[in-house]
Amino acid sequence: MEIKKAEFVVSNSDVKKLPGEPLPEYAFIGRSNVGKSSLINMLTNKKNLAKTSSTPGKTQLINHFKINDNWFLVDLPGYGYAKTSKTNRKKFQKLITDYFKTRKNLVNAFVLVDSRLEPQKIDLEFMEWLGKNRIPFSIVFTKADKLSSSQLAKNIKKYQQKMLTRWESMPKYFITSSQDKRGRKEMLEYIGQLNKMVKDKIK
Repeated sequence: MEIKKAEFVVSNSDVKKLPGEPLPEYAFIGRSNVGKSSLINMLTNKKNLAKTSSTPGKTQLINHFKINDNWFLVDLPGYGYAKTSKTNRKKFQKLITDYFKTRKNLVNAFVLVDSRLEPQKIDLEFMEWLGKNRIPFSIVFTKADKLSSSQLAKNIKKYQQKMLTRWESMPKYFITSSQDKRGRKEMLEYIGQLNKMVKDKIK
């Protein structure tokens, strides 16, 4: 699948006001400094579709982007580290939880993790929460260009070993870089496949 059209639709802090159009939806989420906006811009081939910032935690609303007029890419607030108050963090957490529990046309969540780091407790706990709530998800390893191929392979293996202590199998995962566009083709092909599978189910 190639992205020919990508446009911002709406930012929202109330799940009841999210777009009502019956289109497949793919959510992107991760810790606040994982490179989510850069990845979204890389996937859509638009430099400034998602706003990037040197300050982690800038995404504080649910942002909907309509892709090719037939599916939504959703940029969710990051979890974990963010220079904001406890009150605001609780608001973001409720917003994320409400989104995942109520969004019926959500097809898959892409959980972004930094490929340079050891498996982080907050990421593992979040994926466990998704599993318990029966929300399909995939893992997206970001910033792969920052590592040698051997170190990257070691880090992925560590993640697999950690996941397999709690899961029967490793969820589908992608290795990406917003710098060299690694993983772009694979992710877009996967979304294209899922779109075909759910075509008649979302109304």
